Amino acid sequence: MNKKLFTVLLFIVFAIFVLAGCGGTDAKKADKAKQEVLRVGLVPNQAPDKIKAQYEPFRKYLSEKINMPVELFVATDYAGVVEAMANDKLDVAYFGGLTYVQAKQRAKIHPIVTEIDQETNTTKYYSLIIAPTEKDSKSVAELKGKVFAFGDISSTSGSLYPRVMLDKAGIKVPDDFKHVVYSGGHDATAQAVQNATVDAGGIEGRILNRLIAKGTVDKAKIRVLEKHLVEGYPWVVRDSFDKQLETKIVDAFLTMQDPTVLELMRATAFAKVTDANYAEAEREAKRLGLLNPKK
Repeated sequence: MNKKLFTVLLFIVFAIFVLAGCGGTDAKKADKAKQEVLRVGLVPNQAPDKIKAQYEPFRKYLSEKINMPVELFVATDYAGVVEAMANDKLDVAYFGGLTYVQAKQRAKIHPIVTEIDQETNTTKYYSLIIAPTEKDSKSVAELKGKVFAFGDISSTSGSLYPRVMLDKAGIKVPDDFKHVVYSGGHDATAQAVQNATVDAGGIEGRILNRLIAKGTVDKAKIRVLEKHLVEGYPWVVRDSFDKQLETKIVDAFLTMQDPTVLELMRATAFAKVTDANYAEAEREAKRLGLLNPKK
């Protein structure tokens, strides 16, 4: 073998080792970039500490289905979950319809599934306006000049749709009320109405029913003045989220059969949803000034 040919062959061998080494480094980087834990955020529609404990069976179920550790995050308010998603601190979030349309103003996200409601047997559930039975209000129109309780300002069934019903009755928030209260959660609103510390409040019907079933709220002390159907809470992922993992998560919901987990999720099953399902919530939120809410 002449010297020139030997030099060429040596260069080729060297190049192969260098490329192999680079490939190995890239592979290691890719492995490190792989999802190691799924970060799931939940809106605090009730007391945050209760929510995290309540969803522990779901966390275990999802972790087993996707074969990956799952961490739950519950902020002190709805805005905290939006912030976490907007800052890429969450991969998946369980939003209300209003929280979703607020979050998509700041983050590239899309909904994947929602629950089929046990009461309506559809993907929709009820938002209610309730009043204490000891008060004399029999209709929403009679609430003008009184004290009204919303939950969190970013709650779909505890803020947005009660405003829709109030607006339909000719009542403007906050101008037409003596005082407006933000309780922070549906359970707190139910207690305020039951105890007649407010004249009426907006609440999610499913949560009220659950509180009544638990004996936390006395049904005899609550009067439903009006109700409105609302598209179910969307489970949302980032647009940049790994598509294979997204498919696994969607499948975990669509194949859910564990009665304990379904009961926890207030569902008979799950169905796919898209951004179009929340067009009404977005339209009403814009009209009523709730995309950038101020109390």
